[in-house]
Amino acid sequence: MLKTRIILIVVSVVVVWLIFLLPKVVVENENELKEAQSQSTTTAKLPTNHSTASPQVISLIKETRIAFQNSSDKKNAIFADSLQSLYTQAGQFDSAAWFGEKAATFFNTTESFLKAGNSYYQAYTFAMDAQKQKMLAEKTREYLAKVVEANSKNYEARIKMAMTYLSTGGPMQGIRQLKEVLAEDPKNELALFNMGMLSVQSGQNSKAIDWLKQLIEVNPKHVQGQMLLGVAYLNNGQKKEAQSQFESVKKMDKDPAVQAQVDSYLRDLK
Repeated sequence: MLKTRIILIVVSVVVVWLIFLLPKVVVENENELKEAQSQSTTTAKLPTNHSTASPQVISLIKETRIAFQNSSDKKNAIFADSLQSLYTQAGQFDSAAWFGEKAATFFNTTESFLKAGNSYYQAYTFAMDAQKQKMLAEKTREYLAKVVEANSKNYEARIKMAMTYLSTGGPMQGIRQLKEVLAEDPKNELALFNMGMLSVQSGQNSKAIDWLKQLIEVNPKHVQGQMLLGVAYLNNGQKKEAQSQFESVKKMDKDPAVQAQVDSYLRDLK
């Protein structure tokens, strides 16, 4: 039970602002996704599933898709960019990434590369199939690498690239890249949090406590960091510290989901 809750925290952090899992299935099947990724022309079969979106977004998606299919060149790219935003609103990140790549291929700008890379990263974080996850990780790095090439101080892009290595066969490379970011920016909250999270995942709870304490020194109001520190204490057998930590989180964030999760941890301490 404890392990399940830790996994839920990990998933929410990767996407930062999400607490609960959003819909993951966007394209109709794996072959369709691969076809979409491998073809650069607008004749590739388009992702079509948007059944989980609101009626308003569904209507806009349908209208914009028709315009996308019937246009070319710059207008086509503009429609693709709009569809990327619409599918992101719908929480359908595979489709958002597909259209983001179409827009980026035309615009060829750092901004468009960043949007495409971020969409691929969001899709990657929700991918369950190992082969699909690997493909999405590679696409994430492909586009975010262009962003980093233009601006090596874009630490968020570098951190996301690092995180894609952790579940696709290169965990040490990912950790090394996170530490490189921290060497340049010791107070980077996202990097500190991810180092703490990865330490918890690997059972290195003492190291996790060190990383998360550094994070909280930088930002005492980092709710996810405060929560994860409590988990690290709990896993490390430091029940008194864990209880104090969870009680602090209850005071910090009155969101019902956060309150319920903290209460479940506190019950484990009784």
